[in-house]
Amino acid sequence: MDEAAHAFGVFFRVHFGVPQPAVGASKARGRHLHWGSTGRADIPQPAAVVTLPDRGSGLTEMWASAGGNGRRGVTISCRSESRESTKQNGMILPSPATIASIYRYPVKGLSPESLPEVSLAVGRTLPADRAYAIENGPTGFDPAAPVWKAKTHYLMLMRNERLAALRTHFDDATHTLSIAADGAELARGDLRTAEGRAAIEALFAARFADELRGPPKLLDGAGYSFSDVPMKVVSIINLASVAEIEKMTGCTVDPLRFRANLYVEGWPAWAELDMIGQTLAIGDARLKIVKRTVRCAATNVDPQTAARDMKIPETLQRQLGHADCGVYAEVIEGGRIAKGDAVGVA
Repeated sequence: MDEAAHAFGVFFRVHFGVPQPAVGASKARGRHLHWGSTGRADIPQPAAVVTLPDRGSGLTEMWASAGGNGRRGVTISCRSESRESTKQNGMILPSPATIASIYRYPVKGLSPESLPEVSLAVGRTLPADRAYAIENGPTGFDPAAPVWKAKTHYLMLMRNERLAALRTHFDDATHTLSIAADGAELARGDLRTAEGRAAIEALFAARFADELRGPPKLLDGAGYSFSDVPMKVVSIINLASVAEIEKMTGCTVDPLRFRANLYVEGWPAWAELDMIGQTLAIGDARLKIVKRTVRCAATNVDPQTAARDMKIPETLQRQLGHADCGVYAEVIEGGRIAKGDAVGVA
């Protein structure tokens, strides 16, 4: 240990200017590293503190102190700080995180469906996520050659908040969509058939007549996604960021206002905004974060009451200088993911 301690002392003197202990009696009791049971050296009085990057878990603080009572020595201590807000080589290292919940939205603008698990495919959205939309007036959409169009072409929460009062369920096996409100079923139809689509369209024609620019039409993109962005992506919300919005507004904020596919708990607030380009490892899948999500007025609508009762984008812009909350990710390696899965950085 004598030579190791000497090496540490020389290293600190040369690289960090740590004050060296005064030389006592020649060949006094030597130089020692005093390590406690917790991995921290026993330091009566630190002479200097240096913070260095630690490749394992964030920042490491190292203390150097001189021995006393005629001793000539260097005492070293290392302490690894939490990874919660650490960056390593410009890359953020989030705290251990998990998938708190998984949701899909079979019809654009309509209610979410919770999923315990789901299989992701490369370059695809969650199965049946935004697979359908209600056209608000003729758009020229051709399911045989689908071209992305902005959400303003469809019924959507940003303008049509009464959609949030509807409770929907989509059955994958039968392709049947059922729509209810206040506990009563309003419509049901097999979306593969003209009759089934007509039953759904009749409901919107009657219920949203004053908000329509033309006859409503249920669109099926046959694998196309009616997402807010042209890419086929998975949307992710950091629940800690939602908690920060609650602090900003002084109100309870239902995370479902953000209509994400994956809700993550365990990351520091806003950590997701600095993770563009990073690859997430979730279950058997890998997802590359490609874009921040700019929030729109849909987040102002309470998903339970359908009331437009908040101003979330405006609050973000005022408090943070932008309206971003959450990110989009592309599936680059398919596989099954489930609620409770760990979220790591691959």
